[in-house]
Amino acid sequence: MSQTKDIKINCDPKTGLCTIPEFSDQPIDPIDWKTDSEIIYIGDPMCSWCWGISPQLNALQRYGQQENIPFTIVMGGLRPGGGEEWNEKFRNFLKHHWEEVNKRSNQPFGYELFELDNFDYDTEPACRAVVTVRSIAPEKVLSFYELTQHYFYVENQDPKQAVFYEPICKKLGIDFAKFSTQFASEEMKQATVTDFRQSRQWGVNGFPAVLYRKGDQLHFIGRGYTEYAAMQGRLEDIEGE
Repeated sequence: MSQTKDIKINCDPKTGLCTIPEFSDQPIDPIDWKTDSEIIYIGDPMCSWCWGISPQLNALQRYGQQENIPFTIVMGGLRPGGGEEWNEKFRNFLKHHWEEVNKRSNQPFGYELFELDNFDYDTEPACRAVVTVRSIAPEKVLSFYELTQHYFYVENQDPKQAVFYEPICKKLGIDFAKFSTQFASEEMKQATVTDFRQSRQWGVNGFPAVLYRKGDQLHFIGRGYTEYAAMQGRLEDIEGE
C-alpha cells in the first residue's frame, strides 16, 4: 500500500485546519450516488481539530436525521505512514497544538502521550478501523469514530493495534472478532487508500472538512473548526438556491 512519508503538516489555530500535501494523483472511479443529498465529513481520528469539532458534528448529524439527509464519514489520512521523528521538537509542537484545540473547543485532552520515549504517529490504522466499521456497521460509524478519538486523545492509548478497539466494539455491540479479521484484510487497506484519494479528488487538502452534496454538486460548508450554526446556515442557503 502506498504511504506518505515525511509529511509536514501546518495546523492553523485561527482556522482550526490542518493542511497536508497531496496523497496521490491516481484517479478513482466516479461515484454512483444513491441519494439526492448528503452531508460528507472528511477527517482523521488522530487529527486534533477533528476531535475539537466533534460536538459540532454531532449536532449537524442530528439536524441531518431530522431533515432525512444522510451523514457519511470519509477518511482523509492526516499522517498515513507516520513520517516525523518522535523527538522533543515534534512532541512540543503537538502538545502546544492540543492545548490550542482544548482552549477553543473545550474538548478534553490527556498529555501522558508526550512522556513516551517512542511513538509512531501513523494515522492509517485508525482511519482503516473507521473504514472497517463503516463496512460492517455503518449506523455506528460516527460513534466508533468519536470513541476512537476519545481513547487516543483523552486516554492516550495507541490506536495502531487491533486490541485498542476491543472495548470500543464492546461498547457499541460490534463483533470484535469480525472487526479484527476485516481490519487486517487487504480489502480494508485498499478501501482506506481509496478514501484518501477520494478526499483529495474532491479538493480536500485539510481536516476537518464538511461537504454538502446536492445532486452531483459538492459544496464546502465547513473548512477547519466550524460551529454547527454556521454549517447548518450554509447548508440551508444551498438548499434554497
